[in-house]
This record gives sequence, C-alpha cells and structure tokens, in this order.
Amino acid sequence: MQDGRIHPARIEEIVAKTTRHIEEEIIEIGERTVIELGIHGLHPELVKLVGRMRYRSSYGQNLLQHSREVANLCAIMAAELGLNVKQAKRAGLLHDIGKVWPEELEKPHALVGMELAQKYKEHPVVCNAIGAHHDEIEMTSLIAPIVQACDAISGARPGARREVIEQYIKRLKELEELGMSFEGVEKCYAIQAGRELRVILDAEKVSDERASQLSFEISQKIERDMQYPGQIKVTVIREKRSVAYAK
Repeated sequence: MQDGRIHPARIEEIVAKTTRHIEEEIIEIGERTVIELGIHGLHPELVKLVGRMRYRSSYGQNLLQHSREVANLCAIMAAELGLNVKQAKRAGLLHDIGKVWPEELEKPHALVGMELAQKYKEHPVVCNAIGAHHDEIEMTSLIAPIVQACDAISGARPGARREVIEQYIKRLKELEELGMSFEGVEKCYAIQAGRELRVILDAEKVSDERASQLSFEISQKIERDMQYPGQIKVTVIREKRSVAYAK
C-alpha cells in the first residue's frame, strides 16, 4: 500500500463487483430450478433462497440437489396417493430454505423455513409441511408426512451424504463379523455400501431348513446390535457341489 501497488478503493470495487455477480448467479440458479421443476408463482425472495441452496451442503450432500430430489420424490408419492402434486413438489423444494436464511438462526431451520413461507404467502399446507418435517410442529395434512419421508429417503440413499471413511469401513467390518459369529457360516460379504449382507454357508454343516432360519436370526441380531440408515438385506446362500472326474 505504501508504494502504491495496492489500492484499497480497487479492492472494494472488485469485492462489490464479485458480490453482484454472485447475487445474479444465485437468482439465475433459483429461476432455472423452479422452471425445470414446473413450479410457478414462487415469490422472488423464495426463488433467491432456492438459488442460495446451491452453495450449501448438509453432511456433505449439496442442499439444492437434495431439495430437488425431495421435490421430485414428493410429486411421485403424492400422485400415487391421489394428493395435490403441485403442493407436494413445492413443499419438497422449500422444506430446507430455513438453512440458507442469511441471519443467525435462533430456532430450528424447519420453523424458520415455515415462517419464511408464511411471510411470502405460500399455501398453509406447504407451510405446515415445511415446519413439520422434523416434528417441531404437528402435521395437519397428508403432504407433511410425505415431505418428511422423502427427506429421509434422499438423505439415506447410498452415497448421498459423506461419511468418515474410518467409520464407514468399521461399520462394514462389524456387519461381516456379526454374520461370521453364527455357526456354519463360511464367509460373509457386506456389499452395496453396506445395504446387503451376503452370507455363504458350509453345506456340510447347515441344512436348507437351517439356512432359512439363519437369514432371520442374522437380520434380528443386526437390528438389535447395530445402528444403520435405511435397511439391510440379508442373503444366505447354501450351495452343495458334487464333483467327479472321468479318467
């Protein structure tokens, strides 16, 4: 600064220019998202909040991608149940807007999101679904549990959220060790990101009838002893091979 190579005024100019560029990009992302999802009449401030989600993540999962997934899942589920598809999709997209509110949060993000939706005149069903998706308030329509379920589905699918690699490997090993603790089990493989346990039995020690019992017993032990998202499929395989050689 003393020799004149750095100009404070120039720094302020660049910061202001960059800030304007980011704000324009946020609005463009929000507008593009609502157009692609077929959502109409969203208040410009809510559109801007949707765009802001592009730059936020939750447990390593991009917030905008998550909200788009939830919106589409809600629409599918609402259509199957004969409910209002537009309301369901709208609530799914907006359910996490409280997370991108620029001011410091003094209450749960679901309630902040609900208040924002109310402020910008969203339908009461949409507002309730946003506020209730973590059970902070009572659900008053069938759209609310749909949003809650689809939020859980999007967050729990394999690969959606970052997990510390050591914890992930540890959980897979524990799953395999649990399967190996049963008599007659020869090998165990945790596959599909830990969503399935493939159990190979010793055909000489275990009968077909016992194999059927083992699949149930292993699944029950997993439920009792382990913590995991979603569900784990237990596949028990008993193979009998007879080999002879013609000389």
